[in-house]
Amino acid sequence: MPIYEYRCTACRRKVTVLTMRVSEAVDPVCEHCGSRDLTRLLSRFAMVRSEEGRLDDLTSDAALGDVDESDPKSMARWMKKMGSELGEDLGDDFAAMTDEMAHGDDSADDGGDEL
Repeated sequence: MPIYEYRCTACRRKVTVLTMRVSEAVDPVCEHCGSRDLTRLLSRFAMVRSEEGRLDDLTSDAALGDVDESDPKSMARWMKKMGSELGEDLGDDFAAMTDEMAHGDDSADDGGDEL
């Protein structure tokens, strides 16, 4: 479903128009002031990538260049990024642990042996 965005030249507010298919004619009207004098905006778009492609990007030398394995804050940022890229809900415990690591809270360390 295409989403088109416009800027109303009368009230300067953004207007979003959702259509059911690309071939559908769009006659946008500002929902705020009723003006038809709109300028089309360039919207963001999503690019579909495979899970393998996302993992390759996350583990590339460029992506890992600023990760310092001895710095908990650096590791927390990388772990959050990886969880976000995978689109998985890793649970509240994971979020709490990475937040603690990112803010320098040593309570995230359970005192266990290193792997």
